[in-house]
Amino acid sequence: MNLQMHARLARRRLRRLAQCLYYRRLSLRGVPVLFANSFPKSGTHLLTQVLQAFSHIGPAVDSGLPALVTFQGDSGRMRTQAEILADLRRLLPGDIAYGHLHALPEVVDFLCQAGFVAYFILRDPRDVVVSHVFYVTEMEPRHVHHHYYALELHTFSERLRASIVGIPDSATPLPNIRERFLPYMGWLERPQVLALRYEELLADRRNALSRIYDHALKRGFPARFDRERAVAILEAGLNPQRSPTFRSGRAGGWREHFSPEIRRLFKDTAGDLLVQLGYEQDDDW
Repeated sequence: MNLQMHARLARRRLRRLAQCLYYRRLSLRGVPVLFANSFPKSGTHLLTQVLQAFSHIGPAVDSGLPALVTFQGDSGRMRTQAEILADLRRLLPGDIAYGHLHALPEVVDFLCQAGFVAYFILRDPRDVVVSHVFYVTEMEPRHVHHHYYALELHTFSERLRASIVGIPDSATPLPNIRERFLPYMGWLERPQVLALRYEELLADRRNALSRIYDHALKRGFPARFDRERAVAILEAGLNPQRSPTFRSGRAGGWREHFSPEIRRLFKDTAGDLLVQLGYEQDDDW
C-alpha cells in the first residue's frame, strides 16, 4: 500500500470519528455501505454527490477512496475479480464509495449482501459515446487511448466513430459500445441494486432522489429525517459543476453530433441495445 493510500485511510478514520461524535454513536457498526456503480460517462459523479449528502441525514462517511474499477484507465488492464473483491472488502460500515464494476458473479453477490446499499446508474449510450470522445480527447491525458484520440484521429467524427465501433487493432483494444455495455447488464437484474437513469436525475429529480432515499432505508440505512426533509438535503448536495469531468450534463446532446451516417453506424454496431435499455421502442429513431 503506497503513502497516498495510507493518507486516504487516515483521513477516513478522522471522518468516521467525527460522524460517530456528531450522531452520538460508539461506532458505525451496522450502518450499510453506500455504493454508486455506473457505466463510465453515465453520471457517476452526480450519483456520488447524492450519496455523499447522506452524511447529513445519517451516519455515513465519504470513504475518500479512488474509484473501484474493472479496467485501469491509464493502462487498459482488466483487473481480476480477486483484486476487485479485495477493494470491496476494504470498505467499512457507513462508507460511501463509487466505481465502474462489471457484473461479475462474485462482485454482484458481494454488493447484494446485507450491509450494502448498491446503486447502478446508466445513460443513453448515444450520449455516452459523445461524452467519451470529449473525456478521452480533452479531459484525461493519462487515459490509455488519449494519444490515439488526440493525435492520430483528426476530426470529431473520426473520434466518434472510434467510440462507437471501438479500436480493435490497438495494443489495448477498445470494444465497441455494445460490447462495452453488455458486461454491466447483470446489474439490471438484481432487486438488491437500484438501477436508475442519468436522465431521471435531470428531468425528474425529486422522484429519483426519493427512490434513492427509499432504497437506502429498505437496505437498512438509519436516516435521521423524514423523506421530505431528507430528499431536500440530498437535492442540495447536487452540483454538477463540482464534477472534475463535467462538460455540459445535458440529455439528448447526441443529436447535435450524429450525422445520418453516424446514426446508421450506431444502429449497426449497437443492435437492439437501446431497446433493451428502454431508450427506444424500436430501431426507427
